[in-house]
Amino acid sequence: MARVYDYWLGGKDNFAADREAAEQAIAANPGILRDVRANRAFLARAVRYLAAERGIRQFLDIGTGIPTANNTHEVAQSVAPECRVVYVDNDPVVLVHARALLASDARGATAYIDADLRDTRKILDGAARTLDFSRPVAVTLLAILHLIRDEDDPHQIVATLMAAMPPGSYLVISHPASDIRPAAVAEMSRRMNARLGPTRGTLRDQATVTRFFDGLALVEPGVLQPQWWRPPAATSEAEVAVWCGVARKT
Repeated sequence: MARVYDYWLGGKDNFAADREAAEQAIAANPGILRDVRANRAFLARAVRYLAAERGIRQFLDIGTGIPTANNTHEVAQSVAPECRVVYVDNDPVVLVHARALLASDARGATAYIDADLRDTRKILDGAARTLDFSRPVAVTLLAILHLIRDEDDPHQIVATLMAAMPPGSYLVISHPASDIRPAAVAEMSRRMNARLGPTRGTLRDQATVTRFFDGLALVEPGVLQPQWWRPPAATSEAEVAVWCGVARKT
């Protein structure tokens, strides 16, 4: 999935099968290109907000994807060079490019963990070698939770991760929506799932995505489409098929 996402973003780190799957998805849902770019822009705004306005200096980025512009450590360290970032992904192509993710400012640190999101113990143990869990951490889960099936209980996975974080930590989520452009998005999902094998995507509606923030204090403006989450200027785009939000652990 990271390689398909790379293709949608205009990257070169993908194979013919990835490009074919990506084009099938575009044919069913042309808006996917706008969706992934809006999602990427949301990541940069959320990280900048947390570093600049909330003083967060530690980030656990799960579902990293192939490095592109405005990676988490680049955005965070542009605000505060001492920021520490741990990336997590389980795509071998992302692992090949991990060196780009480790190009940290000398005053901060970055690390990479090759792990599946469902293996929360491996993630937390590995992240503890770089992050101090006695201090607030921002956990980012951008366009990754839809790859966790309902039977694997993604809400419990998120709850487990946040239980390990101290008060003052943040959770950042974006998730493909089932209730925006529903016909096109459902057909895209069907085509992608036919090609992804065991890594099947599950679309979810706004209420289900909001449940990931249970027990946390949502940051205004709440759970909404990414282009409307604290944009630098007014936007009229209303059809990005993604839900996103940021919340604080009190």
